[in-house]
Amino acid sequence: MTEIYDNEQNEIEASDQPETDSRLPADHPAMVTHHLGGMYRNWYLDYASYVILERAVPHIEDGLKPVQRRILYTLHHWFDNGRMNKVAKVTGQTMALHPHGDASINDALVQLGQKGYLIDTQGNWGNILTGDEAAAGRYIEGKLSALAQETLFNDKITRWKRSYDGSEDEPVALPVKFPLLLAQGTEGIAVGLNSKILPHNLGELLAACIAHLNGQPFTLYPDFPTGGLMDASRYHDGQRGGQIKSRAKIKKIDNRTLSITELPCGKTTSALIESILKANEKGKIKIKRIDDMTAAEADIRIHLAAGVSSDKTIDALYAFTDCEVSQSPNACVIMEDKPVFLGVSDLLRYSTERTRDLLKEELIIRLEEKREQYLGASLERIFIEERIYKDQPFEEAESEQEALRHVETRLVPFAHRFIRPVTYDDLKKLLEIRMARILRFNLPKHEAMMLQLEKDIAELEKNIREITAYTIRWFEYLHEHYAPRFPRKTQIIGFGAIEATKVAEANAKLYINREEGFIGMGLRGDEFVCNCSDLDDAIIFFRDGTYLITKVEEKKFIGNREVIYIDRFERNDKRTIYNVIYRDGKSAPFYIKRFNVTGVTRDKEYNLTQETAGSRVMYFSANKNGEAETVRIILKPKARQRVLSFEKDFSDVAIKGRSSKGNLLTKAEVHKILFKQQGASTLGGRKVWFDRDVMRLNYDEQGEYLGEFHASDSVLVVLDNGDCYTTSIAENNHFDPNMIRIEKFRSDKVWTAIYHNKEAGYLYLKRFRIEGGSRDNLLGGEGEGNSLLLLSDTRYPRFALAFGGIDATRPELVIDGDEFVGIKGIHAKGKRLTTYRVESVKELAPIREEEPETEPVEAKEENEVDPESMTSDEEIRDELLGIQRLQFDSDEEQ
Repeated sequence: MTEIYDNEQNEIEASDQPETDSRLPADHPAMVTHHLGGMYRNWYLDYASYVILERAVPHIEDGLKPVQRRILYTLHHWFDNGRMNKVAKVTGQTMALHPHGDASINDALVQLGQKGYLIDTQGNWGNILTGDEAAAGRYIEGKLSALAQETLFNDKITRWKRSYDGSEDEPVALPVKFPLLLAQGTEGIAVGLNSKILPHNLGELLAACIAHLNGQPFTLYPDFPTGGLMDASRYHDGQRGGQIKSRAKIKKIDNRTLSITELPCGKTTSALIESILKANEKGKIKIKRIDDMTAAEADIRIHLAAGVSSDKTIDALYAFTDCEVSQSPNACVIMEDKPVFLGVSDLLRYSTERTRDLLKEELIIRLEEKREQYLGASLERIFIEERIYKDQPFEEAESEQEALRHVETRLVPFAHRFIRPVTYDDLKKLLEIRMARILRFNLPKHEAMMLQLEKDIAELEKNIREITAYTIRWFEYLHEHYAPRFPRKTQIIGFGAIEATKVAEANAKLYINREEGFIGMGLRGDEFVCNCSDLDDAIIFFRDGTYLITKVEEKKFIGNREVIYIDRFERNDKRTIYNVIYRDGKSAPFYIKRFNVTGVTRDKEYNLTQETAGSRVMYFSANKNGEAETVRIILKPKARQRVLSFEKDFSDVAIKGRSSKGNLLTKAEVHKILFKQQGASTLGGRKVWFDRDVMRLNYDEQGEYLGEFHASDSVLVVLDNGDCYTTSIAENNHFDPNMIRIEKFRSDKVWTAIYHNKEAGYLYLKRFRIEGGSRDNLLGGEGEGNSLLLLSDTRYPRFALAFGGIDATRPELVIDGDEFVGIKGIHAKGKRLTTYRVESVKELAPIREEEPETEPVEAKEENEVDPESMTSDEEIRDELLGIQRLQFDSDEEQ
């Protein structure tokens, strides 16, 4: 069987097609006969080469597959704005460079985000422990991380090529300046080969780069994001034929309960549970029950049957289940357009030396830029100082060329001062100098600038000469700033108990298109309303006084009516009060009312007016805590009308049902209603709780009770680094997990802090009051480097200091805080506790009883004097003596 191959059209025509024209010459492409085996062999090799080079195997220069490179370049070129960007939007833009559809782009983007090095993520990006997939691209967001921005991009040293359709430029390889391939790891299956490079610890990789540049040996071992235990005795530098064994970390809670807290590489909790159940069915192990309690950390609880040894069960889990797996690395990369097999040490050496070359290229480019600046500054100075622009031939030049020739002639005596020959473009720049700049020319400033340029050039030339030392400093910088963020997880030491953290966040956003009358989560690019979930309802008020509650959907038509308010609806919410002024009908009268909406029938329209034709809402406000503002009503002037405006306080209006008519505001024609002043809540204080499980405030009696809050009250938050700030009681407030105190803020409360002052090197005690408002730090000034040991709000605090080290024999020191130091400002340094080495500090129970909190005293009239507040001469003298003693005792206090 034969087939005719048309080389011009790349099409195969079967031999049973109509016969070709016999008049064609024998050497015509249409008359050439190919054997089927030869065609498949050629085509298969072409296809295999394409898959290997363009899809599955990473490039040695930057450690990226083509789709990963295109994603990162897209984030840099189109979305490097500092904001989070929707994954769906990034995927769509990347399709301009990648010819294989959005599914492969989205998957690769999610994998990059899950690795945690190059992309900062927001939203549900999946769970590498459980294997749960990420949310749809329209729900999750990401942006380039600080590490990616510092190490991946420099357009000046990047080699470019045209994209698949010739419409865009894309990088051949990114100028990656750290061993990214070994940090992330990779796995790809091509045609006829595969690549599998295991991930390694970033800090260890950077240390190995430094060791290589210093000519020292190094050894690298994998580090998996799921943790676990690892036997790397047969790793063989990650080459073909090597192997590692990875085990789950199993601990005994008690003799009948085991807990898997870390997973072997490449396994998820569901796969692990399935293998355990299969082993149980086969009789390899005996378990009573298995519970998957995985949340932020892995926690698989295995409950054993009666009489089963927990130690033997652990061994059986390693022997018969996926609690122990083997991984065979295969470090295959593309090098000079061919797949090559190397070891991880070779890959690290190549990356280190390439980083050195890239840094040298950057230094050379910066040096040329500085030299150009220096030359330009030198020419400008001579042009101005020698007053070349005042030369008669220059001023009378009939053409630009003649003026340039004159400038060139005048510069000849100064040629020895230039770092390179002067070009036509250099001379032309001198003609572009404005007269205002010439008049403002300042010789001392110019000389200082030239001196700085000389220093910069000398520094750059030194770094180029000593490029290895410069590269070592670069890797040391990366190690200092980024290695602590990625500690080694795969190790053979025990960990403490796992604490699961629950996070509750809205997974979608609600938008509105007012012109077309649509709302929904899928209207990205339109007006943002609020965060929500796909289970929420939205409440919508219209200008004609109607309102409805409808389910949040991707896109929903609500009508071409003017929307005056839209928000997420909370059923049974009695504290959200709507303040309304509406016109009943097409003319006066005007009514004012306050009401709440606790629950209605979904998608049924209601009316807050009396449903008179032509009714219209003139003023509307929604108040989450029942606030009642004051408004100013301006009337249309009429004959014999004395009152032209008046004010109305909503607090004078009772809160009634949503169908109530309200109170008559005026029968006159209203011209305008203006907001004047925000009022307090008319519902009284609101009881607030704080739930530490979700780190949120709530009003549902969940967690720690913080107290009853009025409109002017706020919440005080203190972090373990000494930062403190006040905030509102909004439910959507986010709190730092490093928070150590949260309570109702009281400006009169006295706090006592013991902290280590880094600059002085000793412990200090200070007493102060916290001022509400913006974020502050209670550790003395900026608090940089200082560490908080103890914070107390006891009125009469007592502390016990236990000494250690060479001072361990000293007796325990007890200090009364209120007598030790006076109350100062929050930025005061305080008083040094001791010069001896302190091992521990603990707070003791106060000896004096706490004074009961009293209500604030009402303000007196301006000229009113309280006889009880008058101070005697003896009291004034005692107070002054006490201040003097305090100054003598606390010479270090600020």
